[in-house]
Amino acid sequence: MAREKIRIKKIDNLTARQVTFSKRRRGIIKKAGELSILCDADVALIIFSATGKLFEFSSSSMRDILGRYNLHASNINKMMGPPSPYHQLENCNLSRLSKEVEDKTKQLRQLRGDDLEGLNLEELQRLEKSLESGLSRVSEKKGECVMSQISSLEKRGSELVDENRRLREQLVTLEMAKTMALKEAVETESATTNVSSYDSGAPLEDDFSDTSLKLGLPSWE
Repeated sequence: MAREKIRIKKIDNLTARQVTFSKRRRGIIKKAGELSILCDADVALIIFSATGKLFEFSSSSMRDILGRYNLHASNINKMMGPPSPYHQLENCNLSRLSKEVEDKTKQLRQLRGDDLEGLNLEELQRLEKSLESGLSRVSEKKGECVMSQISSLEKRGSELVDENRRLREQLVTLEMAKTMALKEAVETESATTNVSSYDSGAPLEDDFSDTSLKLGLPSWE
């Protein structure tokens, strides 16, 4: 049975859209890496999310690949003659996008502690503030996670205390039941012993009467 073809359209649910974007983004980056390795190709991939967040992949230097692309596009434009206003706008947007990608890539490297050479004091202070802000958000998130874990442990501790109390109550009840059963067993055994003693004493009187008759002694009756 053939699989039903999925209709490609915008996902209305925001959560589902974000999950799909994350999965598809990882998939296309993985495929780009495989294409680069299998075919020995230079691959550059640029993705902007709906919120404007940049994701990129390059098999070598992103700057070199974009430079080659710009050169190739420039050569094609020269061969085709003067560019139309539309192509001029497209080239302008491409140049702006390339510059933005280069700046974002540089910022990421600087946040990792790379490419700090050439930064002046003001730029270093601005980078330090960015790192402190990010670290503050990480610390806040870490604190929330720690508090959540503490709350869970306290709840579990309270449950264990309640469970321990119930077990103690059950143990006391069992001990009381055991004591009552033992007491009843002792009383029953004592009553049985008394009855046995009474039954064993009765034949003595009959034996005495028979002996009196044989000797010709007067009967007590």
